[in-house]
Amino acid sequence: MTALLEIENLSSGYGDFQALFDVDVTVDEGETLAIIGANGAGKTTLLRTISGLVPAWSGTIRFDGRDLLRVAAHKRVGEGIAMVPEGRLLFPSLNVRENLLVGAYGRRPGTWTIERVVETFPLLEPLLDRPSSVLSGGERQAVAIGRALMANPRLILLDELSLGLAPIVVKQVYAALPAVTGAGTTALVVEQDIGLAMEVADRVTCFLEGRVSLQGTPETLGRHQITAAYFGLEQEATESTQESVNR
Repeated sequence: MTALLEIENLSSGYGDFQALFDVDVTVDEGETLAIIGANGAGKTTLLRTISGLVPAWSGTIRFDGRDLLRVAAHKRVGEGIAMVPEGRLLFPSLNVRENLLVGAYGRRPGTWTIERVVETFPLLEPLLDRPSSVLSGGERQAVAIGRALMANPRLILLDELSLGLAPIVVKQVYAALPAVTGAGTTALVVEQDIGLAMEVADRVTCFLEGRVSLQGTPETLGRHQITAAYFGLEQEATESTQESVNR
């Protein structure tokens, strides 16, 4: 596969707080990469840095071979990157159709239209003229994904899709993901739920305290490996052993 997104030695944060430390991540064109990790691991910061909402302190981000850090945040949608933010963040004063049309501002040429979004998320068809402020969590999530798709992205950044949703709604949202990636869109999915991540991803990268702690495919990574990388158990065990030796 050809790398669509290449991140090397990336560090970033907020004010004086550093959230990412020399992170290396590669996303191949056409694949689904899941980023897993506990709260505060740096997952959302990574997506916000890719989209330009958080400035990079050091390192490089290349998108289709181009230095993305030289591209202003508001122009990255036109380059082919769209983000579905944590919490959905719809415009409450707009109805569903209008929220979707907002996503088309500055869009690339492509095949995603309101009709195609509705085809992918049939639950939206009777809701197009309904105010987004009255939607359920699952309906808002579908609109947020559809809004991002309206930009015709090459890379879609999906932040915590399952957060705050009932399990049955989560299944419905994730069931639509193959239609998105099957259309040629590359997906970078941030998810706390390890099981969901393993089901949808071609590859998995685990973050721990702002660093990459594990990378691999769902077929090659064991649950013990993932649990240890997720919670830092191996590191804690090593430190405990070293303390015992020092005594």
